[in-house]
Amino acid sequence: MKIRSVKENTRRKGGTRHLKSAPRHDIYLVLDNIRSMYNVGAIFRTCDGARVKKIYLCGMTATPPREKIFKTSLGAVDWVPWVYKKSSIEAINELKNLKVQIVAVEQTNKSIDYKIAKYKTPVAIVLGHELNGVAKEILKLADLHVEIQMHGRANSLNVATSAGIILYRVLEKII
Repeated sequence: MKIRSVKENTRRKGGTRHLKSAPRHDIYLVLDNIRSMYNVGAIFRTCDGARVKKIYLCGMTATPPREKIFKTSLGAVDWVPWVYKKSSIEAINELKNLKVQIVAVEQTNKSIDYKIAKYKTPVAIVLGHELNGVAKEILKLADLHVEIQMHGRANSLNVATSAGIILYRVLEKII
């Protein structure tokens, strides 16, 4: 058994030029005040793998170019479209005007298990601050609240881990 190189994997996907111009999935990500640049970088990398259309970096969420973001993204910041918005409300309103379903990942009295949620495209996944979660004013604007069931002592997963789980579940449902 031989592990494929990055070069071989890129060739199998049609090459760099094809990857730059290939269509993206109708999935957006809204990062609502994510404090860790390492989490932001890891989320960029996951969004590259999922062919996310755009990431909205909002509030205190750090933006590229930053060494910590670039390091954990392994260069994905150069491949995934992104925009900075001063507030998540601004991003959500822009997406709602585009008729995008807004899905907040948060534990609320309205949240349902992410595995049984009905995702519609286009869809935006909202992820919140590592300690405080998604802001209440954003939760009010969301069309759907989903959560990842926790079976141990911890109440939640790392935000970058949650992003990967939710994004790939949405991909399973829409493609």
